[in-house]
Amino acid sequence: MALGSLLPELGPGGTGRTPLIERVAQWAAEKPEAPAFTFVDYALDPSGAKITLTWDETHRRARAMAARLRQSTEPGERAALLLPQTLEYMMTMLGALYSHVVAVPLFSPDLPGHADRLIGAYRDAEPAVIVTTRSALPHVEKFLADQDVPQPNEIIFAEEVDEELAGQWRDEPIGFDDLAYLQYTSGSTRRPAGVQITHGNVTANAAQLWAGWAPEKPNPELVSWLPLFHDMGLIATMALPLVNGDHAIYTDPVSFIMKPMRWMELIAERPSKNVYTAGPNFAYEYVASMATPEKVARLDLTGLTACLNGAEPIRPSTLSTFAEKFAPAGLRPGAQVPGYGLAEATVFVSADGDDVPPKAIEADRAALTLGELRLYDAEADGGDAEGRADRVSTLVSCGRAVGQIVAIVDPETRTERPDGRVGEIWVHGPNTAPGYWRNSERSQDTFGGELAEPGDLPAGPWMRTGDYGVIHEGDLYVTGRIKDLIIVDGRNHYPQDIEVTTEEAHPAVRTDHVAAFAVQGDDTELLVVVAERNRRVPLARLDLAEVESAVRSAINIEHEMSVHRFVLVEPGAIARTSSGKIARSATRQRFEAGELATTEARLAARGSAGRG
Repeated sequence: MALGSLLPELGPGGTGRTPLIERVAQWAAEKPEAPAFTFVDYALDPSGAKITLTWDETHRRARAMAARLRQSTEPGERAALLLPQTLEYMMTMLGALYSHVVAVPLFSPDLPGHADRLIGAYRDAEPAVIVTTRSALPHVEKFLADQDVPQPNEIIFAEEVDEELAGQWRDEPIGFDDLAYLQYTSGSTRRPAGVQITHGNVTANAAQLWAGWAPEKPNPELVSWLPLFHDMGLIATMALPLVNGDHAIYTDPVSFIMKPMRWMELIAERPSKNVYTAGPNFAYEYVASMATPEKVARLDLTGLTACLNGAEPIRPSTLSTFAEKFAPAGLRPGAQVPGYGLAEATVFVSADGDDVPPKAIEADRAALTLGELRLYDAEADGGDAEGRADRVSTLVSCGRAVGQIVAIVDPETRTERPDGRVGEIWVHGPNTAPGYWRNSERSQDTFGGELAEPGDLPAGPWMRTGDYGVIHEGDLYVTGRIKDLIIVDGRNHYPQDIEVTTEEAHPAVRTDHVAAFAVQGDDTELLVVVAERNRRVPLARLDLAEVESAVRSAINIEHEMSVHRFVLVEPGAIARTSSGKIARSATRQRFEAGELATTEARLAARGSAGRG
């Protein structure tokens, strides 16, 4: 049974006929002095300097940016956003949406860890102009000089756009099929590609997300640190407030990484509101690890209505740890909202927003490897608690689709699979993008799915997510990436299961920093596990052979498979996507090229230095 339905009021064919960007003018007219966007600047003030724009100010600045962009570009040309995450970034995005200039939300070139992604996306988009700031200009100039990328016609400084230009802007009709921006994917399985997001896509998905978050409560506000160049951050921070004219409070990702408790502190400042927030699984685990009882005692999280957890596999242990750590601060059991989404669907697909604690099921791992969801039966297993973890995969419910349809499909036969059977997750709705920028072949492969026997479902087009999933009791459970699936001797193994086993095998393995993937052998695929070293285990006390033996033994016992290669690497060696997910494909490429910074090499260098 497919999940969800197409709700007319959410799509271009229903009452939501106004493109989302046009609602800026509506809120500027209806509540001009109400706060729209607040940026919290920790660089300006360690306690957080709050700079707020009203809806009237937002309207004027966005229209001024639209006029400025059109002085240098034509409709359909691209504008690359290479600037820090501030109010100027938001105003540039809104101005581009007004102007028919296609925004390419990226980041300042000095952002560490994303150089390859920036080069690939910029080169692919071929922007006519760059929008940046004076402070970021040296980094932009160095980027343009050092890299083989197209040179822009002009560089626009966002903070220097004259607000008087707003009076020169004349609104132009905006169609739902008009291209709004290019959302470059995070590249966990292959090089980034520009997803073409239309005005209809972003309008529909913002409404779908609000509906999935169950926001029928007064005074909603959005608090975020997520990067605006990432789909979750952009939709949550920019698009959600436009739906009903609500207030968004945000900071930059580096401020969160430096002091993760800032996220909770911003939420705690608004106990009388209904606060919504979002983040990937690693962020909840990270902030929980930093939450001491003394810090939690200073928080009031009674205003936190919902915190969406998505963008990467959701761990039950993270959900329980986060709940336990922040319960003393008033965190409600039902505030955590596991969800599922991807850039090709604008971002949001489904969420479990029923105001109940997150649901999880224990699946028989052996059955799951054969494509069947069978709940683990402890009694039938003889009550063997010691070996229980070896035979169980715990899956978290990602809820139900809103305003779109989700089906589980056999990718080979293109037929819908029954509930309880694993297949590829396909999505159909007004939020699915029309394709990738200048890549018709890949667009057809991803967005041109057709059901062989549609029955009551639309024949197409369906967006093929590349993720495996299963429907159980009406909820969607994601089991893993198709391209990440490890197939050894005819059995399917999900890499995240192997990665958890590796983390738990030895304290020298860093949590959430393991990549398991397959390389091709003569007769079957071979398992390779790359794990980062835990900094808390001193190099002087590290026994590489002991770590490897522990990992090999744990994987052999729990997954009944052998490890072809185990490599312990230095912290930071494993590639990650912009949303924090393990980039297994990129890590495999580094492994095959011999480019990984191994701990073995580090120890050898220390030994050589000591002898010298």
